Amino acid sequence: MQRMRNGVVGSLAVSALFALSVSAGQGGKGDSSKGKEVFENNQCAMCHAVDTDEKKVGPSLKGLFKKKTLANGKPATDANVMAQINNGGNGMPGYQDTLSAEDKTNLLTYLHAL
Repeated sequence: MQRMRNGVVGSLAVSALFALSVSAGQGGKGDSSKGKEVFENNQCAMCHAVDTDEKKVGPSLKGLFKKKTLANGKPATDANVMAQINNGGNGMPGYQDTLSAEDKTNLLTYLHAL
């Protein structure tokens, strides 16, 4: 029983830390111009439009956080966008090990500005 309780507490702590790190993008702690650089330097623009609703290889990211859901049907939240960035999927590479935490915070801030 103690082991299960410790596991639950540990999971909650990890979830809370993840939520805090992800919320930095929404809280304005990131730098949108640096996030744009991350977007451009990692070739995101090759697959994602940001100034039109045009679908390229991947969905347009214009107004991403103004939408109710993402292209995968999940709510348009920082946590779900970060999961997509980290894990990729449907042909998109994952950037969990490629981008720093600062790069991801800046990227989220940029995506909020679209």
